[in-house]
Amino acid sequence: MVGQKVPRAASLPEMVLIVCLVALFGGAAFQGLRGRPATAQTQATEAASSRTEPQTVAEKIAASKQLLDINTATADQLSALPGMGAAYTQRVITGRPYTAKNQLATRGILPKDEYERIRELIVAHRPKS
Repeated sequence: MVGQKVPRAASLPEMVLIVCLVALFGGAAFQGLRGRPATAQTQATEAASSRTEPQTVAEKIAASKQLLDINTATADQLSALPGMGAAYTQRVITGRPYTAKNQLATRGILPKDEYERIRELIVAHRPKS
């Protein structure tokens, strides 16, 4: 036994993921074997079991603080985003303030594909009055 590695036990999040995947794919395979489509109730149950816990408001706020706020970011910070050159950076700064990050696309500040590239990295905190 000396020198042999002992396999570690799976952590709780890993176990939850495994159970969800087995339930999701196992249920789909079972439905396929029976030759009938899954019912709406079965689909809803499977979808609910594969989702993670919804974030609380406090968790959403904490997560959003790790994102780049387009209302307060400097030109250097905006330029560091993927695909953001000097022209796009200046357009973002000129168009401030934003009440929602999707206004970059809806106002025509950025093309839709450029917005999609950075939307998971940014947030638009509402300006303080």
